[in-house]
Amino acid sequence: MSNQQKIGVIILAAGESKRLGRPKQLVRFRDQYLLDHALKVAGSIDFVTKTLILGANYSAITKQIQKHSFAVVQNEHWQEGMASSIRKGVEGSLKNCPKLEQIMILVGDQPFVNRQHLHNLIDSQLQNNSEASFSEYGGNLGVPAIFSARLFPELLRLKGDHGAKKLLFKSNLEYSTVKLEGGHFDVDTEADVERLKAMEQE
Repeated sequence: MSNQQKIGVIILAAGESKRLGRPKQLVRFRDQYLLDHALKVAGSIDFVTKTLILGANYSAITKQIQKHSFAVVQNEHWQEGMASSIRKGVEGSLKNCPKLEQIMILVGDQPFVNRQHLHNLIDSQLQNNSEASFSEYGGNLGVPAIFSARLFPELLRLKGDHGAKKLLFKSNLEYSTVKLEGGHFDVDTEADVERLKAMEQE
């Protein structure tokens, strides 16, 4: 790991995929589940802690995925929204490594996230000594993103369906950005699944 920093990773995959009507974590793309893709990409990097947060459809998902050395944590309060999963992930990561210096957060339904992009985020974060580094796509900032220990208390205070992107509204936040081609594409509806199938051969 760059500069031998203690960096953990959390994958958020606790939602019920209400709009899709079935677990989007188990949508297949290029011969693997979307969640397996995220686990494989993040699992290939030497993070000191690796945590997967599941909630809705916990049993169905755990029976299908390859864990890639991730600790699987069930968020029984997933209906509260993404903030509850972030809190659960940060708490678990710090329990496993109290001296953690950075935490990266991903979601389980971004099919075009790759290993190089995660390395680029880490390098940007450490070189700029930022509080956070966000992925940039489609004119927006979002995950994957990485947060320094300075922001851990803020992550633990998140509430409701607000993800870590809410921290962008924090005054004087020192952050960097790294472009991610295709990062805007996630899977929420059957139309998205069909678009994804059409891209399989690209």
